[in-house]
Amino acid sequence: MTEEKTKQAVRTQVWDALDEAQAVHDESVHGRIPNFKGAEQAAARLASLPRWHDARVIKSVPDKAQLPVRIRALEENKTVYMAVPKLAAPKPFYLLDPQALTVPPHTAAVSRNAANHAPTVEVEELHPIDIIVLGSVAVNRSGTRIGKGAGYSDIEFALLTEAGLISQDTLVVTTVHQLQVVDRPIPATAHDVSVDLIVTPEEIITCPEPHRPSGILWERLDTSKIAAIPALQVRERAKQH
Repeated sequence: MTEEKTKQAVRTQVWDALDEAQAVHDESVHGRIPNFKGAEQAAARLASLPRWHDARVIKSVPDKAQLPVRIRALEENKTVYMAVPKLAAPKPFYLLDPQALTVPPHTAAVSRNAANHAPTVEVEELHPIDIIVLGSVAVNRSGTRIGKGAGYSDIEFALLTEAGLISQDTLVVTTVHQLQVVDRPIPATAHDVSVDLIVTPEEIITCPEPHRPSGILWERLDTSKIAAIPALQVRERAKQH
């Protein structure tokens, strides 16, 4: 079985289990990052950590499952960065600054509202990131995770790493339902980001030796992906000079 077919088999296993257990808010979770029941409890468990308490800058995916994390961050006066859909804008991140927002956190943190309430910023305008919060379809206890398969989280991570905004001190976490934590191996390549911590409503799992890409792996990107992401085009031109 190829790497992608293996990943898809893991996704299907998790999606089926979540649907059978009625553990998500959507009618069916297939094809999505699961909007799992208990996301608020997982966010609260994450927020109980000293690392969260000390963090000032959070980078979060825009998925519904991580909405409680984004709300908590803004309520606790933390800056939140969230990617523009598909990184398709020259300024590819929304800046959610709790000091500048004119709407409450539970409104500003909703991904579809960001364009109306938050400015976009270039990679070079971001501050160093304390915690990165990823969404996942599945993750195993070694920290290897998979999303829907589009690869945008990995590209965001690579862009931020090359810009010096992610360091070994940056904590990488995913919040998931317990059914999304699998025991089977998940294939991983050099560009795949794994996590330091898995946070579920029931537990916090510390992952051994998580993998972090050192930057953009150009050989893994096709020309259509580069052409669709302005920030990649800028870095490709810089690389050529």
